[in-house]
Amino acid sequence: MSLELNFKGKVILITGVTSGIGAAIAAVFARAGASVAGCGRHAAGSFESEQFISSVTSQYAKALYVQADVTDNDQLKNLVDKTIEQFNRIDVLVSNAGANIFAGAADCTEERWLYNAELNLASHWRLATMCKPWLEKQNGVIILMTSNHAYATIPGCFPYNVTKTALTGLVRSLSVEWGPAVRTVGIAPGFIETKASEEWFDSFSDAEAERQRTISLHPVKRLGTPAEVGAWCVFLASDYAGFASGTTYLLDGGRSAVMQDS
Repeated sequence: MSLELNFKGKVILITGVTSGIGAAIAAVFARAGASVAGCGRHAAGSFESEQFISSVTSQYAKALYVQADVTDNDQLKNLVDKTIEQFNRIDVLVSNAGANIFAGAADCTEERWLYNAELNLASHWRLATMCKPWLEKQNGVIILMTSNHAYATIPGCFPYNVTKTALTGLVRSLSVEWGPAVRTVGIAPGFIETKASEEWFDSFSDAEAERQRTISLHPVKRLGTPAEVGAWCVFLASDYAGFASGTTYLLDGGRSAVMQDS
């Protein structure tokens, strides 16, 4: 018997769909038959928003794009309201939007600290709270996107790593307080082939050498792909993963298994 992940008739709300991991999550859910509502900072009608819509509708699924800055409560509420207005339900929330806020503990300003806290932590809680009444109606699922920096980090990645660590606590709290009506899990990707990872490598004098050094530290000897993160989201949102709750899954190609960087 074949394994089928069928989300026909279900609605997935995903933040940060105009690039990278968020765009891939949307495309994989569409392949599974889901309607997808997504947001990003790009204006509706922009190249990036149209790419998202095309990736969903090309799979014969329905798409809704809403421009939203997830640090703005009014824009978050508008995102949820527009999703309900068009689809009248939310089955899965993938709270994905975030950004690398790297400053270092000594050099981080109060402004950067507060912005990081809003973007990479508070926005996830606020959106989950807004979606909660609708998710409860569907015995829905929340997937929070954190990072391998929640488990181990390197110098200079503060305060990003602090909020990504805190997100694992949010996963646990939502799981125990909102279950069983809403099931909550987290995903912590490691090095994924995205624009952000390219920018990281480009910050070194020899970008390709740093890239190859990083790849060599992974037992799988490659970086991950956004589509692989998307596939994990689809599986964790499915009934096959119905016993998974309150846990954040580290998706890092074995990087965390390596004792030393050599």
